[in-house]
Amino acid sequence: MRVLIDIGHPAHVHFFKNTIWNLEKKGHKVMVVSRDKDVVVELLNAYGIPHTVLSKVKPGKVHLFEEWFIREYKLFKIAKKFDPDVLMGILSPTAAQIAWMLRKKSIIFNDTEHAVIAQKITYPFCDIICTPSCYQQNEGKKQIRYSGYHEMAYLHPSYFTPRPEIIKELGVEVGEPFVILRFVSWGAHHDVGQHGIENKLALVKELEKFGKVFITSEGPLAEEFERYRIRVSSEKIHHLLYYATLYVGEGATMAVESAILGTPSIYVSSLAGTMGNFSELEEKYGLLFNYKDSEAALKKAVDLLKDPELKKTWSLKRVALLRDKIDVTEFMVKLIESLPKKKSGVSLSSVSDESYA
Repeated sequence: MRVLIDIGHPAHVHFFKNTIWNLEKKGHKVMVVSRDKDVVVELLNAYGIPHTVLSKVKPGKVHLFEEWFIREYKLFKIAKKFDPDVLMGILSPTAAQIAWMLRKKSIIFNDTEHAVIAQKITYPFCDIICTPSCYQQNEGKKQIRYSGYHEMAYLHPSYFTPRPEIIKELGVEVGEPFVILRFVSWGAHHDVGQHGIENKLALVKELEKFGKVFITSEGPLAEEFERYRIRVSSEKIHHLLYYATLYVGEGATMAVESAILGTPSIYVSSLAGTMGNFSELEEKYGLLFNYKDSEAALKKAVDLLKDPELKKTWSLKRVALLRDKIDVTEFMVKLIESLPKKKSGVSLSSVSDESYA
């Protein structure tokens, strides 16, 4: 099959990378188009994934719409020439709409319930909507639910093995306590009007009492935080999260990644409580904590860091989680290969009778 994948965020690179490699090993043709946002291009290059950059992100809502039109125009030309059997993306209106224009099949993945605008301009045009089983909304006949999370596509033990030598690049030894913080830019369409950690400097100073603190940031860092910046290449971040004592941050993806890797995770955002994966990780597995209030989050962080058995406890919780979840990459590859060759509508019953919940 010929598969075209739209990647617009660093997390999308990780989500699709194993699917890309597995499809290519099986003889399928894969084309990747990308968006120059944060470290997307850096990651794709680091993994040796050929790609075509369609656009570069700019601040402001006006530029979001301008960029959307640029992506639509460029992808239309590329897709028409490549002639894919299926287009894929994570809540990508561009992939869904171009597939619809060219009468091609499309698969859209989503785990973000509050991204309402993107859903409205994506779902009507796509054939299949794939969501985690814990996703809180019913998207109708197009929806396929699977027992997993986006992050399981690359952090499942089949694909991820922690490398202890990587944390030494931070000047940290295995077993030495350290905390990773994540700040975001709040520039995404579903982030408008939202907020996260309110007093970042006070948080850093308090956490420093328990070990080294490292910061990863989606946007520029203020001068007082520069000495905390993580200075290892982006593709190594998951190894750092695995060995970290604690994660605290505004970044939703990294919060889930940390939890899946068995690292206590504290998500601080006004969006806390709006996403099914976060609720499940907190209420069912006890791996993650959601807070809207920064002071409450800091208190929880301190309480956790005082526990000498913290990492051991979380490793057991991780085992329970992995026992319940599927290999999401394997699910994606099977789904793509089970699609009917002809475009005459995509019936989910013709795609697969297998249950993924």
